[in-house]
Amino acid sequence: MRPTTQQPFMSADPSRVTAVVCTRDCEASIEACLRSLRDNGVGEIIVVDASSSDQTREIAGLFADEVLTDRGMGLGTARNLGIRRATLDFILNCGPDNVMPPGSIRGLLEAKETGGWAGVSAMTLVEGRGYASWASRRYKIARFTPGERSVIGTPTLFDTAMIQRHPFDDRATYSDDAELCERWTSVFGARFAIADVVAHEIGQNEIPSLITRFVSYGRSDHETFRRSRDSWSRRRRMRSVLHPLRVDFLEPFARMPFPADFVAVPFLAFITFTRYASWLREAWTDRAR
Repeated sequence: MRPTTQQPFMSADPSRVTAVVCTRDCEASIEACLRSLRDNGVGEIIVVDASSSDQTREIAGLFADEVLTDRGMGLGTARNLGIRRATLDFILNCGPDNVMPPGSIRGLLEAKETGGWAGVSAMTLVEGRGYASWASRRYKIARFTPGERSVIGTPTLFDTAMIQRHPFDDRATYSDDAELCERWTSVFGARFAIADVVAHEIGQNEIPSLITRFVSYGRSDHETFRRSRDSWSRRRRMRSVLHPLRVDFLEPFARMPFPADFVAVPFLAFITFTRYASWLREAWTDRAR
């Protein structure tokens, strides 16, 4: 039932949200992340830690209602651990590098309710100085614009009941978001969107962090392609192969204003190459088994 003007956005209450944060060696960012969730008024925070070797777990214990242990079986499995323990009406899957500004979680709730989306995510604004930070910020602004999307990623808001009944696939080690969105769309006709809500991203703008991120994206590409290629048409397989080139280079370049687009070319080429190299490496490893 949609809210009336007498009861505006009754579900847009952050105290009805369980935030699930999966961590591993995130001591530089985890306090800012969890503090922002508390400042937004979330009702419950569950941290799922993958045996961090730094102070992540200890810091998390100061803010979280519960800190669980992830045995390193993949992000989908880790998220499911937290999701199963959630007791409130909504799940916010939040990265340990995400800092949620005041009112942002309420904004996600309102966007989800007014749009009737199965899930909504926020735009992320990369913090930091230097070329990598500047280019990352420009790239994300150009790529992750508000509107309907086939796949969304963290920070992402879902109905708890829905995602508990139909959770992430534990076998989707890297392609957890893509697999869930594609499955929900196929089975339930679910629709997803990026809301006009901004979250900040900290600590992920150095070259080693960027390499880690886009290597993971390449592994996700391979995992998705391997899982679905036999049921796809030749045209659909080609779309999958061209996907990183389109979304990480061509579309961001086309959407950036001049001269930022040309200044960002080395960055766009680097992340696209890293993603494809990771995909090819995974494919080669699979073939050698």
